[in-house]
Amino acid sequence: MAEGGCAHGQEEGSAAALSRGSGVCKWFNMRMGFGFLSMSSRDGAPLEEPLDVFVHQSKLHMEGFRSLREGEAVEFTFKKSSKGLESVRVTGPNGAPCLGSERRPKSTQKRRSRGDRCYNCGAAGHHAKECQLPPQPKKCHFCQSVSHMVANCPLKAQQQQQHSSPGSQGPATSRRDDEEEQSHLYPKSSDF
Repeated sequence: MAEGGCAHGQEEGSAAALSRGSGVCKWFNMRMGFGFLSMSSRDGAPLEEPLDVFVHQSKLHMEGFRSLREGEAVEFTFKKSSKGLESVRVTGPNGAPCLGSERRPKSTQKRRSRGDRCYNCGAAGHHAKECQLPPQPKKCHFCQSVSHMVANCPLKAQQQQQHSSPGSQGPATSRRDDEEEQSHLYPKSSDF
């Protein structure tokens, strides 16, 4: 029984040894950061049928955002684990950096939409942490005054009071009039 245990331990030790493979990227989920490689040769010998090898973005040899393009040629070292074959290091042909996908996940594209503005200076194209100006005085988001914040804005309180009291004796204003009134309070995006 002890011999069987030793033999089993030796099999596990040899299974953990690294092998070399080459093939192509079968698929890669950029948002989740993993995918599978289709291995066509193992240790220099071609395989009759391709084998799937798991790949995580942390194992990719490349600069910047790490990903793979479907069908991209790769070379890799891999090991056999309890879950199957897993890549240890993935490169392009002849050890070159991986090319990766030209696309980026939607979450990183959303961050820089056209409406993004710097909270410090109000300009488009950068965020407050990247702003070249020193910290600017804080302003009310409703009327742009530096003397108070939106929670204490007299204009906002006045407007809410007019809209909330159904029997108010002030002149009835249409929604269009309110929008025109507010357009004078907020600067246009072309003003920046």
